[in-house]
Amino acid sequence: MSGAPQRFAAQGLGAVLALIFCVGSGAAAPGQEWRLDDACPPGFEELAGGTCAFRSFYEIYGGSVDHGGLRAALPAIRGAARPQLIDLGRYLFFDPLLAADRRTSCAHCHHPDLGYADGRGRSMGLAGAGVGPARSGGAALSRGAPTLWNVGFLRRLFWDGRAASLEEQARGPLFAADEMGNSPEQLEADLNTIPAYRSLFAAAFARDAAAPITVAEVVRALAAFQSSLVSFNSRYDRYAHGDAKALDAQELDGLNVFRGFVARCSQCHIPPLFTDSEMAVIGAPPVPGLPYDAGAGALDPDPALRGAFRVPTLRNVARTAPYFQAGQFKDLDAVVRFYNDARGHAVPAGQALQIHWHIPMSRPMLSDADVAALVAFLGTLTDESMAPAVPPAVPSGLPVVAHSGSSLPR
Repeated sequence: MSGAPQRFAAQGLGAVLALIFCVGSGAAAPGQEWRLDDACPPGFEELAGGTCAFRSFYEIYGGSVDHGGLRAALPAIRGAARPQLIDLGRYLFFDPLLAADRRTSCAHCHHPDLGYADGRGRSMGLAGAGVGPARSGGAALSRGAPTLWNVGFLRRLFWDGRAASLEEQARGPLFAADEMGNSPEQLEADLNTIPAYRSLFAAAFARDAAAPITVAEVVRALAAFQSSLVSFNSRYDRYAHGDAKALDAQELDGLNVFRGFVARCSQCHIPPLFTDSEMAVIGAPPVPGLPYDAGAGALDPDPALRGAFRVPTLRNVARTAPYFQAGQFKDLDAVVRFYNDARGHAVPAGQALQIHWHIPMSRPMLSDADVAALVAFLGTLTDESMAPAVPPAVPSGLPVVAHSGSSLPR
């Protein structure tokens, strides 16, 4: 990524391994050294036991994480991991070997150039070619790829909230026939045939290299890497921590609209995480040509969950268009105007939805200036300063996902 800090250095590291591995048309050059970083990512402190713990100014603030506010505490992040495990997860995240077609990596649908989403309303499944909105060739899935920024803080994962941990979430795409299409047996067999991965897993898990690589280890490494994707250095954060000049007048107006009683945005998108990780029925419009998406209601017969989706974080939201679970809205102006319309106005006839009580019964009636200010404020939540470096090559030798060509503002 252009301008991204090169946090995974390749030289001067203790407890690293150097291996030579070359295979296939996308292989690294002979003499390639595969190393695991033993330094914690930016924003993380190495503890006495060698694991990395997230640190931020939000730790010094009190109050309930459910109430939010400028200086509120963050919810707990998932358990700390060793830096070697985080770095192993980085290689796996970008390696197409994890998919049955050997063309699709996690990064194809969670691309670092696109806010760790994919720029598509509905993600492209197995055998899709290209990157981001230009990706084609595979079957379009029913939903889009949520951003992975700050995913280590979430209590529910997937749009319908069906996974309770990152390890559980990782298994879904890996083994879904229409996503990465792999099987546990094939994934383990492929990884175990690569000497570089055998040694890297041994180093990351501090075990004998003779032991076979398992799916359980794969998902633990992926979870560790994804938990390192943190974003709390935006202009909004500077304002929250006391820099009164970090936001301009329009953005401050937008912040006031955001947390005001008319728009009520902050009641579900609770700062500083800008989500409450709960399920909410907001009356999302249907996707043309598809059956109405029942969300969590497809998994649970509770009538209150029909049409419910996980409240997404708004961190880096300006980088993750289009919006809603299947990209029903192309930009943030359209999203705000959806909420500024009548309650349930986009629900098709015959759909009995229990709209979330935070959605006002009467139209909020935000002015055009209010809408513009709110959109401007949402842009202040952009921060990718601690993004990891994309590896130029991976141990399988398969090609790493290409630059997206995105022209979205950074």
